[in-house]
Amino acid sequence: MSTKPLTAQGRSQSLGLVPGLGLTFVLALVAKQLSSLPYLNLLGSMVLAILVGIAWRYFIEVPATALPGITFATKNMLRYGIILLGLRLNIPQILATGSQALLLDVGTVFTALTLIPLLAKKAGLPGNYGSLLAIGTGICGASAIAATAPVVQAREEEVAISVGIISLMGTLMALVYVLLYPILPLSPTEFGLFSGSTLHELGHVIAAAQAGGSDSLDLALLVKLGRVALLVPVVLFLGIFYNLRGNKATPTWRKLPIPWFILGFLALSLLNTWHVLPPSLVTSLVQLGVFFLTMGMAGLGLNVNLNMVRQVGIKGLSTGLVGSLLLVLYSYLVIFLM
Repeated sequence: MSTKPLTAQGRSQSLGLVPGLGLTFVLALVAKQLSSLPYLNLLGSMVLAILVGIAWRYFIEVPATALPGITFATKNMLRYGIILLGLRLNIPQILATGSQALLLDVGTVFTALTLIPLLAKKAGLPGNYGSLLAIGTGICGASAIAATAPVVQAREEEVAISVGIISLMGTLMALVYVLLYPILPLSPTEFGLFSGSTLHELGHVIAAAQAGGSDSLDLALLVKLGRVALLVPVVLFLGIFYNLRGNKATPTWRKLPIPWFILGFLALSLLNTWHVLPPSLVTSLVQLGVFFLTMGMAGLGLNVNLNMVRQVGIKGLSTGLVGSLLLVLYSYLVIFLM
């Protein structure tokens, strides 16, 4: 089973996208077909794409030539899909989320950054695991961990294992959310707020919130993108904090991980608000965006290494689980008290 970093260099990088993108494309088609079957349609195409990806990696070795394309699907195709989903929203709807979404975003990130490092220390996890798990849980999973790692001077092993914990925990929670949604005392709007404020990766949020319908998914995206936007000030703060402790890895503005795709999402929301594009084109582009997202989900599944459980042990998994449950508790209280 391949565990090489999902990167490529030089001329082979662009050529190497084809096998991986082809694999995620096929898995997305399989997931889409499976979602039309009885019982499986309760999970939806995106959750099924994650599960199909996990199964493929577990039973069939992922070739090294496919890794760059899988990375591209997980990062870029996912973001392209999110941008296109902006065509389903309008600016008044965005503003209507109001103070509740802001409180969820800021509170979730603050809760994760303050409590998860304490949990990691209590569990006896060494090094930077607490910081990496905190920012991965509170903000946006693997991408937040990757952006933070140079600032806290984390070792490659710490980064890889933290990403593994977040990927596994987020996938399991997304599946649980979908299965429990029919019996949860949450409206589609509340379920969107809940999913967007508690799940780890953008892909996990989209896969879970899809169970609540289009309104739930749209609101979950807005809340999650608010957390993603907080990555820049958080990384800058951590850089200053570690610099004061003697770490000279303070990020410059040019190197800050600014999530530019959020601007594309908002720009298409403006186009939809002003009814610039014909409805038939909007429908087609949204469907294309959903398929891009499904390809990204397949990529997420292919990145989940079940053997990681043996490497992190009970300490890492329990820290990730308890930290995630704290976010669930916070979000649940905010949704029902406001």
